[in-house]
Amino acid sequence: MPAMSQIERAFCKTALWRGGTGKAVLGSIPVGRLGREVLEIGSGSGDIAARLRQAHPGLAITATDFDPAMVRTAARRLAAFEDVTVCGADATDLPFGDDSFDSVLSCLMLHHVVDWEKAIAEIARVLRPGGVFTGYDLTRTPMATAIHRLDRSPFRLVNPDELDEVCARHGLAMQTRIRLAGQVMQFTSD
Repeated sequence: MPAMSQIERAFCKTALWRGGTGKAVLGSIPVGRLGREVLEIGSGSGDIAARLRQAHPGLAITATDFDPAMVRTAARRLAAFEDVTVCGADATDLPFGDDSFDSVLSCLMLHHVVDWEKAIAEIARVLRPGGVFTGYDLTRTPMATAIHRLDRSPFRLVNPDELDEVCARHGLAMQTRIRLAGQVMQFTSD
């Protein structure tokens, strides 16, 4: 699994991410269904985990990222929160036991996982029965493809029907909605 490009890494630390994208992502999370033990894969700078924990102090969050620079940034940001753990992890080979989490969040990171099907298998493995997989991601559009080619970051954009199909193979029935003129998909398992 590749680390983010410098452009993407910088974007995840900006006020634009925190003020716009981060709020939109956080607003879409079905908090009432998350349970207590939450895993965020691709947590980047830790912004979503911090906001989620501030709004819902009863959550125990494990924030992970593959990129060591993002892990360090998230660890600093999240150090003050009890019941929040930050660690490096490859979404295609998660270092957690089966049935470890009530929910898994993936906020605009799945397209960074070239072999995202393996990540879905891992998500299904670490979710407890009845657990929730939820998040947002970019869809395969000419604009998203062009942006990622320009910054030369490794990527593999996903279409909603592909995500739904792979999730179904792993027992996750998804509700997927298209947002922002088809550029983004929001998803939550039933």
